[in-house]
Amino acid sequence: MKFKLDENLGAGLALPLARDGHDVSSVLLQRMGGHPDGSVFEACRREGRALITLDLDFNDPITYPTQGTSGIILLRPGKPLLSILRRLFAQLPDCLARERLDGRLWVVEVGRLRIFDPNR
Repeated sequence: MKFKLDENLGAGLALPLARDGHDVSSVLLQRMGGHPDGSVFEACRREGRALITLDLDFNDPITYPTQGTSGIILLRPGKPLLSILRRLFAQLPDCLARERLDGRLWVVEVGRLRIFDPNR
């Protein structure tokens, strides 16, 4: 699967996904830092990448509808600590093995996955 990390996440956090064989890029690697959220969302749609972000704006299904996308993963660490973010990323391979992401919004918390599927 293909992912894009939002600019609020360091590339080193994606190691669990890369080790699982996923293609991981980032907003910063693609020189999109500072671009509006809508531009990032459309780039993900065009590239067939699921967006991984901390940005709560992507929780809005009207502005960022997930139908026809590879999905959005919204990380909710509770506290913005690197150790918690690493735990959330470590959960992702298991979540991907159990659930499909395409066309959905996942909200990932420590030990918890909430899925919002607009087609239900």
